[in-house]
Amino acid sequence: MGFTSKLGQALTTREIVDLVRDDLKLVERELEVESVGSVEAVTQIARHLQRSGGKRLRPILLLLSARASRTGGDALPPIAIRMAAVVELIHGATLIHDDVIDVAQTRRGRPSSNVIWGNHVSVLSGDWLYMQAFQIALRERNFHILDMLINLTQMMVEGELLQLERIGKMDISEADYMQLIDRKTACLFSVCAKLGAHVAGASESFETRLGEYAWNVGIAFQLVDDVLDFTARESVLGKPVGSDLREGKVTLPLIYALETASEPERRKVATVLAEKSYQSVAFDEILAILERHRGIDRVRERAQQFTEKARAIIAEFPDSPYQRALSAVTDLVTDRDC
Repeated sequence: MGFTSKLGQALTTREIVDLVRDDLKLVERELEVESVGSVEAVTQIARHLQRSGGKRLRPILLLLSARASRTGGDALPPIAIRMAAVVELIHGATLIHDDVIDVAQTRRGRPSSNVIWGNHVSVLSGDWLYMQAFQIALRERNFHILDMLINLTQMMVEGELLQLERIGKMDISEADYMQLIDRKTACLFSVCAKLGAHVAGASESFETRLGEYAWNVGIAFQLVDDVLDFTARESVLGKPVGSDLREGKVTLPLIYALETASEPERRKVATVLAEKSYQSVAFDEILAILERHRGIDRVRERAQQFTEKARAIIAEFPDSPYQRALSAVTDLVTDRDC
């Protein structure tokens, strides 16, 4: 495969995945083995989630980071594969819990686990996946890894609690929202990159800087996600458009739009939040408010700022196919349609 230079055309999604395709196969095998519980419902929910078409972005980020951190050799150490499985299990647990909290009906275009198995079984299965992830990590007897994962889990739970506190509220500032997505999304991206660097034997400074790169990618990823919730097609998004507002979440596109919205426009947003539906106020009316006040455009510009920062950081690293892939990930995050 002919990889481009730093100044050349960015790598495609397929080229990025091809770099770690063999590693990903090992990760999938690890997930299959480690997702089997002594209670059948746990195994069924884990399988349902794993086979629902996730992109494995977080394991890919960890594997690319590990390979970019190595000075030689083709095979990654087995611990890299195990840690890639760990971050995917943690991500899966958060998705199950999110769907219960949000009373979601679909996930990636399929019925969500809470719809099929109910809230009680889903919550407990999510807890099991969290504990299984820590069980795998504990086998390494590595305090640095455990420290990262414990801090990560606490941050993500704090993010959920902050979001619950703000459900249905319109008076959310940009700073409030950035604090939320730091905990809910960006911290996991950062830990993926840092774990990759650590298991590959990178220096502390290398690990820290790679974590900063991934944190910026994670923020951009969530901002684009917020835009897609309003602009993507339901068939592509895998869930109904406008779900965030219907669930009581005021995300950054609306935060920006509400800064200059008229009182009647604000009342329309408040109505959707109160009714948790687009029955009295149509989704297209909310979309028109966002477009009129440049809420969507401003968030796209903000996401671009974070991807540019990520690219600047990764440009400091030694040139390799994996470094170029990490640089290209920033474009894929910004330009994606789902």
